[in-house]
Amino acid sequence: MLWWSYSEGDRAGVLQKFSTRGWICKTHEGELAMYVVGGVAPQIWSFSVRDEAVVQQLNAAVGKQVRLHYTEHRGLPTDCFGETDYFIRGVEVIGDPPFMRPQVAPEAYAPAPSAPQPSTPPAAAPPAGGTAPSQ
Repeated sequence: MLWWSYSEGDRAGVLQKFSTRGWICKTHEGELAMYVVGGVAPQIWSFSVRDEAVVQQLNAAVGKQVRLHYTEHRGLPTDCFGETDYFIRGVEVIGDPPFMRPQVAPEAYAPAPSAPQPSTPPAAAPPAGGTAPSQ
């Protein structure tokens, strides 16, 4: 049944959930949080996995930013293959999510150097004799 596919592609985001589920047929299911722009709620994409090597890669990548290579199989006769139509065939870890990286202020937003303070004349040095004149 899985030798043909309806579509193939890649999706990127943060791997937020990966688990084994099912009463009789245990399947590996996951969720990818796809962020369009910062501050906006992510779109959640659900997927299934059949390859045990990919299962190990995904278990190690939970919480990281990943690129998932998938095939879509429509019309499968049972949920024993997986709960979704999307089956992951490869994983590429991109890195930590953008919100987990240390933020560094750009130089453009660094505070401007302070203005020079007016200088005061230095105090008079004592005479060469070593003592200051008394008043």
